[in-house]
Amino acid sequence: MIKLLVAGEVYPKRQHIFPLLKPFEKSGAFTDAQRMSLYNISENDVHFVEVMQDADFVLLPMSWNFYRSENKMATAKQILAQANTANKKVLSFMVGDFGIDIPDFENVIVFRHSGNRAWLPETHVGMPAFVEDPMQKIFKTEGYFNRAHNQTPVVGFCGQANASMLNAAKELLHTAARNVRSKLGMSRGQAQQLLSTSYLRAAILRTLEKTSIVTTNFIYRKQYRAGATTPEMRAKTTREFYENMRDSDYVVCVRGAGNFSVRFYETLAMGRIPVFVNTDCLLPLAETIPWKKQVVWVDYKDRNRVGEKVAAFHESLSAQQFEDLLAENRALWKEKLTLGGFFQSVLSSESNRK
Repeated sequence: MIKLLVAGEVYPKRQHIFPLLKPFEKSGAFTDAQRMSLYNISENDVHFVEVMQDADFVLLPMSWNFYRSENKMATAKQILAQANTANKKVLSFMVGDFGIDIPDFENVIVFRHSGNRAWLPETHVGMPAFVEDPMQKIFKTEGYFNRAHNQTPVVGFCGQANASMLNAAKELLHTAARNVRSKLGMSRGQAQQLLSTSYLRAAILRTLEKTSIVTTNFIYRKQYRAGATTPEMRAKTTREFYENMRDSDYVVCVRGAGNFSVRFYETLAMGRIPVFVNTDCLLPLAETIPWKKQVVWVDYKDRNRVGEKVAAFHESLSAQQFEDLLAENRALWKEKLTLGGFFQSVLSSESNRK
């Protein structure tokens, strides 16, 4: 059981509440069975204490973005100082596609989805995008769909991709301007890679379509969620999205505006193999999960060889190894990349270091 001290006020801004608190910030009608089903964590897994010395960790309840935008950084720093005096590590996090600049605190872990690993201190830790179980939500089952190991791998993708050079130029100018504002101290946001992510995604897909060593299963959308505006349309396009994954062996996962991919975690949840284009991403549990074994790892410099990478990975697997990997990825998501699974894994690891 993890013992946590929530240090400070929890404000009614759910987006900014520390993820591990959210399962416990529910109405009285929310049962522990529902908590387990939705978040994979139980009230028996976490004990909230009142005294700092009794805690395994001190939890900063709101995001760094919140403390910065609400001019409450002094409050956060005071909590950190108290924890440091008590020799307690503090858990904190950032929200959004882009990080914000904060001081480098030695006794603080900063969980975040996005960021460039090479640019960040080791205290900044990758956090999954927590997604609802698509097998339960869409397909009404606890299992996953197995696939046979065919000679030619099927690579799927359903979403937006824009090969327009004009759009790419606009993205680059926008990012460059944001980086200048960041460097001059005119923005709280951190500088980002100078990269057109929509063009990168389109280029990856185009490279795969040109090769004969993989079979592509792509659905192109001109708008996010195909422009769905009603619950019925959103349900239809969401089902099509996951059916595309179901009918593929591998799924292209390229960063979006932020340097991370939600699709990466959705793919694992479906028991499929991500084709992960690494743009110096901040992956969760990088010290314990052998990511290069679980996914087709394509470094950004090798993006033009993505077809070769997929084909070589697929050829290296026997039929049984391929089927085992699908099962492993589904289990990996459930056990370590759901909200409860992730925090119990990472905090158990941190506790063992003490």
